[in-house]
Amino acid sequence: MPVPLYQAKADFFRTLGHPVRIRVLELLRDGPRPVRELLNEIEVEASNLSQQLAVLRRTGLVSAVREGGSVVYSLATPDVVDLLAAARRILTDMITGQGELLAELQAEAAE
Repeated sequence: MPVPLYQAKADFFRTLGHPVRIRVLELLRDGPRPVRELLNEIEVEASNLSQQLAVLRRTGLVSAVREGGSVVYSLATPDVVDLLAAARRILTDMITGQGELLAELQAEAAE
């Protein structure tokens, strides 16, 4: 029995539900990077990064190639960049709305 589309979408968004995975995708937005660079930028244990990269690889969001003695990761599709940009826009709108609400609450409290 095939997985319903809404379930597949939920699984996809769960994949994005870890801060290290999001940070990896953000770093790869600028182009392929070897694991050692990702480790320097993210500042997590190597084993943790390895686990998160494995999740991203399994879901097809990133791809990896061996170059000499290192593994270089890249985004599997440029659509990930669009997704990250959309998330930034949504968060900006949400925070802006909260800021406006906060201003109203503060104005009301000052009365």
